[in-house]
Amino acid sequence: MTDEPRRRGLSRRGFVTGALGAGAGAAVGVGATLAFTGDDDHDPKRRRPDPEFVSFEGSHQTGITALPIPEQGLVASFNLQSRERDGLRNTLQELTEEIRGLMAGKPPEARDPQFPPVDSGILGEKPPPDNLSIVVGVGASLFDERFGLADRKPKDLVKMPFLANDRLDPKLSHGDISIIFEAGHNDTVQFALRQLMRRTRSDLTLKWMIDGYARGIGAGQTTDAQTPRNLLGFKDGTANLDVEDDAVMDRHVWVGADDGEPEWAVGGSYQAVRIIRMFVEFWDRTQLVEQEALFGRSKVSGAPLGLTDEFADPDYPSDPDGTRIKLDAHIRLANPRTADTDENLILRRGFNYSRGFDGAGRLDQGLAFIAYQRSLEKGFLAVQKRLKGEPLEEYILPVGGGFFFMLPGVEGDDRFLGDQLLA
Repeated sequence: MTDEPRRRGLSRRGFVTGALGAGAGAAVGVGATLAFTGDDDHDPKRRRPDPEFVSFEGSHQTGITALPIPEQGLVASFNLQSRERDGLRNTLQELTEEIRGLMAGKPPEARDPQFPPVDSGILGEKPPPDNLSIVVGVGASLFDERFGLADRKPKDLVKMPFLANDRLDPKLSHGDISIIFEAGHNDTVQFALRQLMRRTRSDLTLKWMIDGYARGIGAGQTTDAQTPRNLLGFKDGTANLDVEDDAVMDRHVWVGADDGEPEWAVGGSYQAVRIIRMFVEFWDRTQLVEQEALFGRSKVSGAPLGLTDEFADPDYPSDPDGTRIKLDAHIRLANPRTADTDENLILRRGFNYSRGFDGAGRLDQGLAFIAYQRSLEKGFLAVQKRLKGEPLEEYILPVGGGFFFMLPGVEGDDRFLGDQLLA
């Protein structure tokens, strides 16, 4: 770091105020923990397999852990029009049946041409394998007076509060149901979205959505060539949880039978979605030495500062005063790597977004941050408390998102997502 001023010309306050006044409400990205670190295993021989159909059935929703993570993603939040439990049941049954067919690549039915076709035709006669996965969660609002489910609400599930540095737009936040789509190509994602909306149009109304992309695996065992980068240019997911380690997933992601949750929730997971705009023009005028100090990693290699291996332990005990990695660096606050904070690890599965530009000509870009954890209090919220006031807040602005509970998976053709909730 030098003694030169960090900013020249426009201040962060002026930049944010101008951006919001020029239509920043249209900006959508998700996240707050941009480079959270966890497990360190990696396998340099890992390669992306050929596209395939992702299995739908399982004790957990398979799209939460499916590898490789596809390069296209979309998160959509819906509100229910039903005011009774039978309507909710029908919607979840319809969603399940459609998702089951979409993930299996079920060909569209032939229909009399005098009627509208049964699908959009985007993928042709038979949808090809494209690693399509779809996962469904429910928001705290689902447990209001409409369906009589208040006594079955997961204990940590609340409406996402305003956190440090937030400017949450109600039009980009919360919702009754969260649906996340992932696939190798955007046309597959759009096809699936339209099919689900067609199937549930009598009861589900789209509240907000955002789509984007990611390059690299970003979960499980990674290599330096596979770790994706966020739009600030830093590697994001270097030490994410390994989804192929059942013990790790049971400890940090899946709700267990001894967690004090409703019985129906066992096998589910809490989802945190954060829509974060990044002030990329402001960031691009910042010295590289400061950018790296804010994150605590080398921008090019991804290695902790002072080290050369992306996957090396930052070794904080050898740097107690923050000489090498500042005490308020993002990776150090997000995961101090102590025995006490080990229970706060989360599984991240987000993507970058770019939505054009705002009324002032500023790029509308950011991170669609999506995280899964066994407990919001011990996971995402615990991390956020440590990150409150971090210097990186100068360059990012959470503008939306929500908390959801991901329904447990289903096994058997006679089952549907959420059936145990409604039993």
